[in-house]
Amino acid sequence: MRRRATDFRRPVRRRVPDALWWALCCAVILLFVYILSKGNKMESRPALSKRTYKHDKIMEGLNITEEMLNSNSVTRQLNDQISLAKAFVVIAKESNNLQFAWELSAQIHNSQMLLSNAATRRVPLTTRETERAIHDMALLLYQAQQLHYDSATMIMRFKAKIQALEEQMNSVSEKSSKYGQIAAEEVPKSLYCLGVRLTTEWFKNFNLQKKLKDKRHVEMKLKDSNLHHFCIFSDNIIATSVVVNSTAMNCKNPNMIVFHLVTDEINYAAMKAWFAMNDFRGVTVEVQKFEDFTWLNASYVPVLKQLQDSEIQSYYFSGNSDEGRTPIKFRNPKYLSMLNHLRFYIPEVFPALKKVVFLDDDVVVQKDLSGLFSIDLNGNVNGAVETCMETFHRYHKYLNYSHPLIRAHFDPDACGWAFGMNVFDLVEWRKKNVTGLYHYWQEKNVDRTLWKLGTLPPGLLTFYGLTEPLDPSWHVLGFGYTNVDPQLIERGAVLHFNGNSKPWLKIGIEKYKPLWEKYVEYSHPLLQKCNFH
Repeated sequence: MRRRATDFRRPVRRRVPDALWWALCCAVILLFVYILSKGNKMESRPALSKRTYKHDKIMEGLNITEEMLNSNSVTRQLNDQISLAKAFVVIAKESNNLQFAWELSAQIHNSQMLLSNAATRRVPLTTRETERAIHDMALLLYQAQQLHYDSATMIMRFKAKIQALEEQMNSVSEKSSKYGQIAAEEVPKSLYCLGVRLTTEWFKNFNLQKKLKDKRHVEMKLKDSNLHHFCIFSDNIIATSVVVNSTAMNCKNPNMIVFHLVTDEINYAAMKAWFAMNDFRGVTVEVQKFEDFTWLNASYVPVLKQLQDSEIQSYYFSGNSDEGRTPIKFRNPKYLSMLNHLRFYIPEVFPALKKVVFLDDDVVVQKDLSGLFSIDLNGNVNGAVETCMETFHRYHKYLNYSHPLIRAHFDPDACGWAFGMNVFDLVEWRKKNVTGLYHYWQEKNVDRTLWKLGTLPPGLLTFYGLTEPLDPSWHVLGFGYTNVDPQLIERGAVLHFNGNSKPWLKIGIEKYKPLWEKYVEYSHPLLQKCNFH
């Protein structure tokens, strides 16, 4: 028999019980958690100390104590009542309930005395000490609620009051505008006096008339295109005198200067007398009256035609046509004055001239203006300083763009410009029939639907696409209504007192009056007799 080989078997391993494994895992986890929690405690200590430091700084800055932050503190309750009561005191006074406001103020004083005494002795207030004060204040606060001194009611009251104040402010503003307009339109007594005295002097002083006739040799100058021609349309003697005098005083060659003045019948003799008796450094001065222009009649001039219309007369002179809906500044009769509209007839007024500088009578000249006559207008008719540095002076601010005729022909964002100092090329003017364009737009605006105010809007329409921008330093505006940059004043050649505050009026802006007054000869006998000062 074969012997069976002995069986070979691996030795049996002893297994570690599962409970022991679980115990080891739990121990490791517990150790890990312990390490993490210890680290967090170490990290939280600096943060906690930072928060405590910040909390202490806030309390120090607000001058408060822990007692005041305690929700159960009577000191905090007293302070809250005082704050609310102070608000109700203001409301009570606004409601004209002065008795209740006095009661609240008295109770506020009592509560503040309690807090002050406690702070002095450095001992917190007790409930027993403050019970009566808190009770009395609570009654008054409850009474305030019964009087509808709550926030919602007072907001409504304040809104109503604000609305009433706004209406009052609008009323005052409208009155101020009306009175300012009236003041701007007035003729000062001194100016009226000067006109009367000059007229008297003209008719009684034959030597003065002879002196003017002796100046017939200057007639050739009036038509000489090689000279520098300026024109002014005005009935204000002293203002026109300042323009002429300031131009003469600042020009390099007075013999090259010719002034063409146009006034009305009333001021014609006075204007001739003044410029006959004063020299102005030898500049040539011509005085005319527009009533002598035979071409100036209602069949040719739309403004004269409008003056004959009863509705137009009522609108400008009676003030009753639209129940006061139109602001007073739009109803000023001066906007129908021919002296105001002659600027659109310069080629007819001066048929022999080729180029002229137009000046308003409310400007003062402080630089030599001879450079204006060498400016190339590049085929345009009007040389003017643009005023559209801000959106206020663009076309849409002057014209009614709801009208289809305006909307179809003019860019609303086109740049506006200023009358007051303009260079006009009269050759191009005649070639392009600019006066005819002006007549067209005046006739279209007979019902005042294209624009309302003055001569600038029709000027913007008439010279649209025919205006050459000039350097802003030639013409600085705003001296009659606003503040002007001192650097602009220093650089400006012509300073314009546009606005209601003219320098010869009492309402003129005081800080700008010296710019104008230095060209008034206050020592002149007639000015002294008429109290010019």
